[in-house]
Formats: sequence, structure tokens, C-alpha cells
Amino acid sequence: MSNVTCQISMSLDGYVAGPNQSPENPIGEGGMRLHEWALATESWRRQHGLEGGERSADSDVVDQVTRNVGAYVMGRRMFGGGEGPWDETWQGWWGEEPPFRAPVFVLTHHAREPLTMEGGTTFTFVTDGVESAVEQARTAAGAKDVSVAGGASAVQQTLAAGLLDELHLHIAPVLLGAGERLLENVGDPTLEPVEVIASPAVTHVRYRVVR
Repeated sequence: MSNVTCQISMSLDGYVAGPNQSPENPIGEGGMRLHEWALATESWRRQHGLEGGERSADSDVVDQVTRNVGAYVMGRRMFGGGEGPWDETWQGWWGEEPPFRAPVFVLTHHAREPLTMEGGTTFTFVTDGVESAVEQARTAAGAKDVSVAGGASAVQQTLAAGLLDELHLHIAPVLLGAGERLLENVGDPTLEPVEVIASPAVTHVRYRVVR
């Protein structure tokens, strides 16, 4: 059976998005600071069809956490398009060819037909909960891993339901002071650190979720 993993950037004070999130600013005020380390890497830029970037320990981590992913689970807010019933002209933040190149299962309360994009990404909208989304993602992934791509609520639901096998935190040296915390409403999971990689830009900690 495939592993269910999550890799996500977080501030030193525990936030994965800043305050005052909006459709125009989906990760809140200051939220982009959490991702500057990744945007600078050759690996991230290559995966998004861009040139340049640095080869570094951080770039190697980006390669590692995306190498064996066969399907994704994400929340409605991460896919975007606002609250409530769908505006079906909205096709995500990523343009005609999203970087996932695999099936993506979107948690939502509002039904929508699957959306097939260029490059091998198909968004399937799941209305019957995180357990169903993870089960469908496992089936789609086969022997590969399922990655919970965010946002915070999707990660919290997966962790609280005991469905997450590994949590990779990219801890940026940033204090946001407010916003959306990651590790709330998740019960009392045991997180066993198995790897730490540090660079001047970020500290990567990989935890095994012990059941």
C-alpha cells in the first residue's frame, strides 16, 4: 500500500498562511515569505516549466518530496475559486498545465464534474470526506505515494483521521504572528523525527507518524 505524505512550509510560530486571506491573496499577508526558499531552487522552477534557480540542499529536498508521488489530495481553498457553489470557469491557480501531472482529489462540499487539464493532471472533486478522498487517491496512485498538498484544513483532517504516514515540515525563519496554524485540531499524534536537513533559508524536518 502506498504511503500518505504531506510536505508543507511553515513559519517558526506555526503558521502556513498569513492573516487576511482572500481570493486575491490566498495565502495571506506575508504568506509568500514561507515559500521563498522553494521558489529559488532549480527543482521547483523546472517542475513549473521555468529555467534557472539554484542547485542546493533545498533543491534536493524538493526533488525528494515530489519524486514518488502518484496522486494528490488538496482542500477547496488550495484549489481556489471562492466559497460556495462552483464557478466552473475557475480551473485553479496553475494555468492550462498544472505542475501536478497526476490525479488530484479536491475536498469540497459542492459537487463538480472532473476537470482534465494538460500535462496529465485531472482534478476530481470529492464531497464525501477525507477518508474517501485518500482512498480514491491511493487507488489512483497504485504503488506510488499520495501527497496531501494542503492547505491547513486538509492536512489537519488527514492527520486527525490517522491517515497520514509522514509529515515533512519546511520551517522558514519567518514570524507571521497570525494567520492559519497547521497543527491545530489534530488530536495527539506521535511524530517521530527521522531526518533533519538545514540550510540558510529553511530547516526541513521529516516526521514519521507513529500509530
